[in-house]
Amino acid sequence: MQSSNDRPRGRGNDPESSVEKYKGCDPVPAAVGAAGQSRYDDDPWYDALASGWGESDGTGAPAPAVPPARREGTGGTADVYLEVQRSEAFQEVRSRYRKFVIPGLVLFFTWYVGYLVTAQTAPGLMARPVAGPVNVAMVAGIGQFLTTFLFTWAYARHARLRRDRAALDLRWNTQELTRGFRSAEQ
Repeated sequence: MQSSNDRPRGRGNDPESSVEKYKGCDPVPAAVGAAGQSRYDDDPWYDALASGWGESDGTGAPAPAVPPARREGTGGTADVYLEVQRSEAFQEVRSRYRKFVIPGLVLFFTWYVGYLVTAQTAPGLMARPVAGPVNVAMVAGIGQFLTTFLFTWAYARHARLRRDRAALDLRWNTQELTRGFRSAEQ
């Protein structure tokens, strides 16, 4: 068989594919720390590998589709993340986020559905000329794009002015707590 660059494939001593070239060797070692434990053991955001879900667990029975949740108080950095999640500062950041996103979503969705419903139920209104060949439907359609950019700008501004500093402080504090916890373990 010829490849696209007129070089023969599958002949000689060269492997036919790049997969066969690396067969039997692992170019990237598994994510294992110095103590021989996975770096994901203490990470509460990484409970299980998604590729193993639903596969056989070695006993012949299929493994559960969702791994069991971790128990609180088992030690590790999971407690740090739970403590931060329950903190007043974290709840304030989430509250500020929700106070902006939920009304913005409702407003934009209402505007979008209103545009679609009006286009379907009142074609005469949407066909009414505004200026020359430009009609109401075209103006409203361009308005959809403009409001998308407006909401994006408003969201970025709101995040920068009202959430980013508090979230960065939370992240810094969380990193300091987990760093202190990890150094105490060693």
